[in-house]
Amino acid sequence: MSRPTVSVIIPTYNRANLLKRAIASVLNQTFTDFELIVVDDASPDNTPEVVRSINDGRIRYVRLKKNSGGPVARNTGIRKARGRFIALLDDDDEWLPNRLELQIKKFEI
Repeated sequence: MSRPTVSVIIPTYNRANLLKRAIASVLNQTFTDFELIVVDDASPDNTPEVVRSINDGRIRYVRLKKNSGGPVARNTGIRKARGRFIALLDDDDEWLPNRLELQIKKFEI
């Protein structure tokens, strides 16, 4: 498996209702050389089903055994990342479609 340019990390806890929108905003990027790591901080809601319902090979799902807080979830995602760059997205946020493209262009200058 080749190394992606960007590892996008979405830590989440009990926000299945918002998570799909955040994931969609990553999958709709004009820059497509990324992996998306969703780190579920032991959510009691239907977060696993939401992630599994999205069929895209760039998505990796990691579930923590116990709720440990946002920083632990973020750092877990960073440790699992294979990309050259790390991009963080909160589960209640979304990106404009050209966000990664613009950022990668800045790094390449």
